Amino acid sequence: MNLHLWGSLRWLYPGMRVKRWALLALFSMTLIVFGLLEVVGKERIREIYRLVPEAAVVRYALIGLFLLVGIAGFTVGVSRLVRSVARGVAPWKEEKPSDLIYRTRVLEKAPQVVAFGGGTGLSTLLRGMKEVTSNLTAVVAVMDDGGSSGRLRAELDVLPPGDIRNCILALAEDERRIERFFQHRFRGTSDFDGHSLGNLLLVGMEQATGGFDRAIEEMCTILNVRGRVLPATLAKTHLIAQMADAEWVEGESRITADPRRIERIALSAQSVDPYSRVLEAIADADLILLGPGSLYTSLIPNLLVEGIAVAIEEAAAEKLLVANLMTQPGETTAFTLCDHLRVLNEYISLRCFDGVIINTALPSQALLAGYLEESAEPVKDDLEEDNRYDLQVIRADLLGTIELEGKPTVKHDPRKLARVIVRHTRAFSRGMLSP
Repeated sequence: MNLHLWGSLRWLYPGMRVKRWALLALFSMTLIVFGLLEVVGKERIREIYRLVPEAAVVRYALIGLFLLVGIAGFTVGVSRLVRSVARGVAPWKEEKPSDLIYRTRVLEKAPQVVAFGGGTGLSTLLRGMKEVTSNLTAVVAVMDDGGSSGRLRAELDVLPPGDIRNCILALAEDERRIERFFQHRFRGTSDFDGHSLGNLLLVGMEQATGGFDRAIEEMCTILNVRGRVLPATLAKTHLIAQMADAEWVEGESRITADPRRIERIALSAQSVDPYSRVLEAIADADLILLGPGSLYTSLIPNLLVEGIAVAIEEAAAEKLLVANLMTQPGETTAFTLCDHLRVLNEYISLRCFDGVIINTALPSQALLAGYLEESAEPVKDDLEEDNRYDLQVIRADLLGTIELEGKPTVKHDPRKLARVIVRHTRAFSRGMLSP
């Protein structure tokens, strides 16, 4: 749907509580006009009417013009009044009155959604879902040990902030403005070289607040995040993987760089306690989403944390899987959709899920050629309608592209994905407009 049209239609959205007051205002105006007419008197009114040309075409044209100008003036006046009041309450925010009312009246009463993942897959999902609910919880795996996050983890003994940073940014009210600074990476020969500003802010706030979870909460408040971001655990643990030749490899960065096939994956600690708020979010959820994201290093790590997989299986919420678009070199080379599901089923019973969302569109030949050179390809859809997991199969065009590290990259389109989730879940109202 066109963004401008969507914005204008929000005034008419059920639950906005705008139409009733607009009708009351119009009715009240009618009474005022009627009262003024009585005060002016019939003779003076006739004199006013005589000023209007008697020719029918001109008369009706002027009447139409008066009505249009009146309606437009009334609409603009009310809109400016709401905006003035909103700025008086929150002068630091630039928000359309329709968006403000839509967010407070509709989004805050939308279903409770909990999304699991990591990497760019989860942040992509969040960008679309924040347009249909404010009751959104992102649960992020915190086992990364590569790049800026890995360096901070090794030097300062902190949890990796990278994926948390991306999810906070995705849920921020004014993402575009913040992204320029949050994603900025330091350049030069100092120890800051390569670190993102967002990562350093989170680490600094952890030291200032005394906890990683409190740092996330403060950052979400400052950036006016729509929803919340939770680490799957506050324990500092690493991923370990048993490769096809039975050798174990420790560390996400080493695992993803290893060309050998992954046999199974686990955590370096014997038992890792979940962050308590994650279990509470699962219990309160109306809808649970798993994916998209790297199979072994983004999705499964959440399920390895003690109690999370069981909590999802036992939750009363509706549950959906979101299938990946592309295979990942080394990690899921040549994996079909059924291969992904088979592996995932080893860590959580897929029979507890209601359905799986699958992309049907293919990237352009030029874009596809670049992926093939890196041994990546679209995930082959080999799942039958009547499948062993009793999953409802939802197929749709979900393809999108973004500029990542200077090159076009295939990703789920956030709005397309959110639209499919809204249309195919019981958790959302049947009458809800697509984002």
